[in-house]
Amino acid sequence: MSKELLVATRKGLFVLRRKGRRWKIEEPAFRGVPTSICLRDPRDGALYAALDHGHFGVKLHRQRGEQWEPLGVPSYPQLPEGRVETDRMGRPLPRKLRLIWSLEIDPRAENALWCGTIPGGLFHSADGGKSWQLVESLWNAPERAEWFGGGYDAPGIHSVLVDPRDAMRLVVGVSCGGVWRSDDGGASWRNIAQGMRAEFAPEEQQFNPNIQDPHRLAQCAARPARIWAQHHNGIFRTQKDGTTWKEMKAKAPSRFGFAVAAHPSDPDTAWFAPAQKDECRVPVDGKVLVLRTRDGGKSFEVLKKGLPQEHAYDLIYRHGLEVAADGETLAMGSTTGSLWWSDDAGDSWRTISEHLPPIFAVRFVN
Repeated sequence: MSKELLVATRKGLFVLRRKGRRWKIEEPAFRGVPTSICLRDPRDGALYAALDHGHFGVKLHRQRGEQWEPLGVPSYPQLPEGRVETDRMGRPLPRKLRLIWSLEIDPRAENALWCGTIPGGLFHSADGGKSWQLVESLWNAPERAEWFGGGYDAPGIHSVLVDPRDAMRLVVGVSCGGVWRSDDGGASWRNIAQGMRAEFAPEEQQFNPNIQDPHRLAQCAARPARIWAQHHNGIFRTQKDGTTWKEMKAKAPSRFGFAVAAHPSDPDTAWFAPAQKDECRVPVDGKVLVLRTRDGGKSFEVLKKGLPQEHAYDLIYRHGLEVAADGETLAMGSTTGSLWWSDDAGDSWRTISEHLPPIFAVRFVN
């Protein structure tokens, strides 16, 4: 049972402690500063917080004990003066860090970390975030010229999955740029978004893997070949080969959304937070719902007990839905600052708070 929940918000990082059936909210770190993502390193207990200071740029901090220390941030190699790199539409490709969008440990070495960013760079740190190295093999892939922004103007890496059986195997999700896999620790990459469908593209381009918009990826820890994707155009899961995708077309109020959580031991179980798509982006019919499949996407259950069912405008961002290692405890945070949790796999939900700042990410510490 997880007893700690991290909540990254537009106004700081909150740490919640569980006592029985209640969660106690501690005073936030970085009060008033947008915190895009957070991570508790299980190897040494260090807490990482990525901050977006707007005009003053992106910052990264680490807490060991009681003190926070500033760390290095990823940076991109600059082109020679006068040279401009453009995408397929002729628009300049940015080389300035705009957001740290994902943080994960690299279990191959103590203090090693992975970091996904906007504008679409994957970085590695060997020293606990003090310095970062761009993974040039992915950055220099010719297909990157086809990437473009989804919710942001520039493409971004929001999901970094490390295979728990083999840490040399990585999968990253790019909005909008597909799903990329490396079997050699990042030395080489291939796009495995075959089977995904980009409905927003011209018909002849809809199955182009390099323009797919997976909103979030989630991996079954016990069966890492089973990956779930909440895509802009629906819900997908990997086929048996683990590298091609199948769209789930079972009946549901909506198959659009941003968040997905995969059961840690049951590859056929996953949770999603549906919404009304594109320009609207609000809960369907003003009701906050969670979808759950227990049969590999053949059907979806609508879970709503304890969630607001009228006049609700709570959107759940990519990292706003999380399941703990027990496969029963879930947390979900919204853009209106509501935070809920469930201890029965989503059958029922309890409100922790309705008054937090807009929530970017929730993470259990297992």
